[in-house]
Amino acid sequence: MTGYPILDSALVLGSVGLFFGFLISLVNKKFQVWEDPRIDEVEEFLPGTNCGACGVPGCRAFAEAVVSGEQQPSECTVMGPLDIEDVAGYLGVDAGEANKRIARLLCAGGEQEAVRNSDYAGFDTCKAAAAVAGGGKGCTWGCLGLADCEVSCLLDAIYMNGNGIPVVIPDLCTACNDCVEACPKDLFELMPMEYKLIVQCKNLLNGDAAENLCSVACNSCSKCVADSEPGVIEMVNDLAIINYEKNALTDPKAISRCPTDAIVWVEGRQFDQGAVELERKVV
Repeated sequence: MTGYPILDSALVLGSVGLFFGFLISLVNKKFQVWEDPRIDEVEEFLPGTNCGACGVPGCRAFAEAVVSGEQQPSECTVMGPLDIEDVAGYLGVDAGEANKRIARLLCAGGEQEAVRNSDYAGFDTCKAAAAVAGGGKGCTWGCLGLADCEVSCLLDAIYMNGNGIPVVIPDLCTACNDCVEACPKDLFELMPMEYKLIVQCKNLLNGDAAENLCSVACNSCSKCVADSEPGVIEMVNDLAIINYEKNALTDPKAISRCPTDAIVWVEGRQFDQGAVELERKVV
């Protein structure tokens, strides 16, 4: 010892620190996991929304999947066509063709169509209203119109129209699933754009019982079943259900005799981008 306690302590601690620093350096070199530097570059191209619409949790994970070849650049539904081509060009891979999906609302019963049994006066959210006797709407399966879905959509792809029904803007929707999770009635479903035939009702009553609650309810008449190709539509618990495994056989004629317009072919005004934007400006 030097006879200087403080100096002795400093030397001991310094020696210990150097030893463990050297040990950590050796361990780091031994167990270091190499990461492809292209991942950082691809992540820079991505929008950074971390929406999960691509099927993986976040943009970083998607960049890793694209670099490894597990996914194609086009599977990011938020990037524009030019950005997708930039990523593909940088990696020297095919951009691919993504089957765009969007959120579809399976209810058309707004303020003009659906009966109200009582007025709800609690917290101004669908979740809160649903917890109080279903929210006051006669159809307990229907949209409550308090905009939880609109609030949850960070990309402004949903707005409430003048009839108290949310409208999805196809060009902005990335199928991120936020509205699906936000709706306490489970009325949103993510579907490929190629699915044109949709039943906008979840009411499980039939006949007059269904129509007395909502003028656009499925009344279980089965005319759509008869008018479509065999196996495309079937009645399940008094509700028309579409078998999308036979989507190629779907046809607008399936909606031609629906007495309530509960089943729709999604090329009408409410699904037209130009009409949606015009209505949004009015609202």
